[in-house]
Amino acid sequence: MPPEWALQALRSGLVIPAHPLALTANGEFDERRQRALTRYYHAAGAGGLAVGVHTTQFEIRQHGLYEPVLRLAQETVSRCDAQSGGKTVLIAGIVGATSQAVKEARLAQRLGYHAGMLSLGALRQASETELLDHCRAVASEIPLVGFYLQPAAGGRLLAYSFWRRMVEIPNLVMIKVAPFNRYQTLDVLRAVAESGRAGEIALYTGNDDQIILDLLTEFQFQTPSGPVNVHIAGGLLGQWACWTKRAVEILEIVKDARQQEMLPKGLLTLAAQLTEANAAIFDAANGFAGSIAGVHEVLRRQGLLETTRCLNPVERLSPGQVEEIDRVSQAYPHLTDDEFVAGRLVEWLE
Repeated sequence: MPPEWALQALRSGLVIPAHPLALTANGEFDERRQRALTRYYHAAGAGGLAVGVHTTQFEIRQHGLYEPVLRLAQETVSRCDAQSGGKTVLIAGIVGATSQAVKEARLAQRLGYHAGMLSLGALRQASETELLDHCRAVASEIPLVGFYLQPAAGGRLLAYSFWRRMVEIPNLVMIKVAPFNRYQTLDVLRAVAESGRAGEIALYTGNDDQIILDLLTEFQFQTPSGPVNVHIAGGLLGQWACWTKRAVEILEIVKDARQQEMLPKGLLTLAAQLTEANAAIFDAANGFAGSIAGVHEVLRRQGLLETTRCLNPVERLSPGQVEEIDRVSQAYPHLTDDEFVAGRLVEWLE
């Protein structure tokens, strides 16, 4: 299991950006800007980082960058924590067939990561039992974060029956729910409620199209032992890889709202505005084809990245996406953190 402080932090609800990959204009790994991104997230108040995940680009493994990227993030976070007196939860993305996934889990554990988030996209034809055996093998190496990744981003459909058995794995500490589908989201939450582990397993939204509503809702399920309430504590999101300072502020607003009898005026309006902004950044109009490049574009405009370039040349901005990002940035300046970044960019790039 992770250290107790990390478990408590996850259960309390954190902003966990999905860490992008910084490249130079000619496609080389840009360590300086990669480090600057990590410093930005830390300074913005993110309580955790997810590295080696979809937003980092799964292709880092084919380019020999998996270990260097994880190591650089861990070293940078350690320095930032030492300077601030804080503690940051580190989550490593883990992919591939069982042999590769176990190898990545061992590496992440050795590098000081507190948990591993397991993508099942490589096992598209595996049976439910085979998937669960795969998950148990990884969980024997590192505390496990379950991951429901939408098929459009490389995931696969996972039935309620899978999640009901998945939540019985003792070393499962968290689930990121990111199918971009309300029915499938409820499958995961009901499985946790019926397992009796609602107080143990931290639930995080990865539904970038429903961030605030996911965080606000108190879900209730009828179980054999009576009604059980569950809530989604925080977010591990590609959307929160940019405008992160605002994300931290929004999560605090939501936490305060959970304690009130009535929702503060304007919070549901803010939820719709954030979804509209995400549609532009994640390129919803084109089936999320430009989702990673869209995040890069926001960070490039702020000076944190040099380019929107990705390892896979297919991953690029879609026609009209830049104009959509222009539109939402101008329409909803309260969602951006441009001034915060501008004030500290030189320091982060040192």
